[in-house]
Amino acid sequence: MQLIGIWAIIAATLGPIQNIMGWAVSGSLVDGYDPISKTISDLAADDSPVKWIQSSFFILGGTLTLIGAWSAKSVSLPGRLALVVAGLATYGFTIYSTPSQTSSSPTHVLYATVAFVLFSAWPILGMRFDRRYHWSLRPVGVIPATLVLTVTTLWFLFTWLEPGQPMVGLSERVVAFMQVAWLSLVIWMQWFHQRKEITANA
Repeated sequence: MQLIGIWAIIAATLGPIQNIMGWAVSGSLVDGYDPISKTISDLAADDSPVKWIQSSFFILGGTLTLIGAWSAKSVSLPGRLALVVAGLATYGFTIYSTPSQTSSSPTHVLYATVAFVLFSAWPILGMRFDRRYHWSLRPVGVIPATLVLTVTTLWFLFTWLEPGQPMVGLSERVVAFMQVAWLSLVIWMQWFHQRKEITANA
């Protein structure tokens, strides 16, 4: 059985924390910013006063994703590759930021969409069938997780792509946290599972 490495555990611990801290800290520094109706990307827009703060959190999130993909070897290779591309896409939508807080760009939308879709698809792509792996990596956990992540991601994307939606910021935060939290939870559960297996076989 391939194992969860310590670097995956570190990334899984920091991931949800930095996810919330990024937009919470950045948003608190912008007068009048509404996290319900405004996207996280608005905080990293070219005309945003906190562009570099939010962009730094985006880069940190993408880096933690790449570290997790490299070190979480319990996830099968297709799932890890999906996470690698999602992490790189995070760099992409950070580099190709929106021109202003009231506009967008096709390149930014493309990279962001790729990241959100792959963060929803990695569980099914990383699935294992061997009972030596935790149930969260096997069909019983993977299929429901993928369905829930896909539905919430589509909810956000359809909201985001329809101008004037008053809940786009809320929907983005919900799905962004769910995606990061599930990845972190799977890594931690698999780590505890493998420790139990090692102890039992000692």
